[in-house]
Amino acid sequence: MIEIFRNPNYNFIGNRRWAYLLSGLITLIAMVSLATQGLRYDIDFTGGTLVQVRFEKTPTVGDIRRALGRIGMGESIIQEFGSTSEFIIRAPLTSASSEELTKKVEKALAEEASLGKAEIRRVEFVGPQVGKELQWQAIYAVFFGLVGILLYIALRFDLKGGVAAVVAVFHDVLVCLGALSLMHREFSLPVLAALLTIIGYSVNDTIVAYDRLRENRGKTSARGRPFADQMNDAVNQTLSRTVLTALTVFFSTAILLFFGGKTLEDFAFVLFVGVITGTYSTTYVAAALVVDWTLYVEGRLVARKKRVAKAGEARKIT
Repeated sequence: MIEIFRNPNYNFIGNRRWAYLLSGLITLIAMVSLATQGLRYDIDFTGGTLVQVRFEKTPTVGDIRRALGRIGMGESIIQEFGSTSEFIIRAPLTSASSEELTKKVEKALAEEASLGKAEIRRVEFVGPQVGKELQWQAIYAVFFGLVGILLYIALRFDLKGGVAAVVAVFHDVLVCLGALSLMHREFSLPVLAALLTIIGYSVNDTIVAYDRLRENRGKTSARGRPFADQMNDAVNQTLSRTVLTALTVFFSTAILLFFGGKTLEDFAFVLFVGVITGTYSTTYVAAALVVDWTLYVEGRLVARKKRVAKAGEARKIT
């Protein structure tokens, strides 16, 4: 395995209190933005009109967007469909009927000389009721994903690890949604797919750290060492793997974000933010919470033993 760190010994877990403050601040900003600005949903969730167009020439997305901008539809989602001369235009919900919208689109495209002749091949209306059902399905997808993660990690490791991993994933999803809200980007089906990808990425990273912790605890050299030190060792030992994986995903999503075009921009943005927060939350949310939970339980057990010992001594004296 490629290693970019030789025997690292960084005190990640020792700095977890500062990380809690940072996480709390970022989460608070995300929640405030979601409460005040909310999310911008695309037509899959709010309803709208889908127009399939075939052009005589091979246009660029920029040419089509410029033409649609004249009728206030410059923010529509434009995608190639099957060939370089055929496109799907996904326009947001308006008060105009499908027929009126089709005529406006046809006229706007005809006025753009660089596009050539445009043929409207299909028009479909997506009602707001369908959009509301998709919103609930998105919520169900994330919810059942979190439940599955909790059960899997609880069975494979322990309940503490399962709860901490779910909290870390919830943290990642909330930060990504807050970033979407702050940057006024649209929540679409590709964005939902990106969120589910981030959930899987974050959990995978967490499981690698947990697995190394369990492996280390089985060694005789780990016996008697504080649990926080054992967790810190596990994070350091998997650091090269974590950084290499994170950088690979980070650079790939950065290329999609800056060079992938308007269609992939929101999808790539969520992955871009998610890979950063997912890598961070593995150590400073999931691992840190397990450490504090374990220390709390151990502290309670020690205090209980002391109370029992004192009670025994008191009975002997009496």
